[in-house]
Amino acid sequence: MGIDYGTKRVGIAVTDPLQIISSALTTVPTVEVFDFLEKYLGEEEVECIVVGEPTHIDGTPTKIEHLIKGFMNKLRKLYPSIELARQDERYTSKDAKEIILRSGAKKKKRREKGLVDKISAALILEEYLEAKR
Repeated sequence: MGIDYGTKRVGIAVTDPLQIISSALTTVPTVEVFDFLEKYLGEEEVECIVVGEPTHIDGTPTKIEHLIKGFMNKLRKLYPSIELARQDERYTSKDAKEIILRSGAKKKKRREKGLVDKISAALILEEYLEAKR
């Protein structure tokens, strides 16, 4: 599972059982993410959660890194059997916007910030899977 954590929304992506393809799943309001995860993880088998690591161009952490660390600490406590990993997410939002534009989506659809978040989550997961291979 890939997660693009944000202060308003969390983009979520998943992969197939063979871990070949990552797919955007949904976007959840940040305040509801643990309710979503409880339901999803109760129904689906997830061996690893990959959380995006937002950094500036020079590699220093962004201002929400402390929130992401808190999120990950809570994940560790609630789901100790699930591996947690980090993946650099620089440029994923920019790349997601480009993908949406190239897909031919109408202007109204391209403005949906949740769409960018879940595609960003898919890119985070895809980059993690490629690095693992």
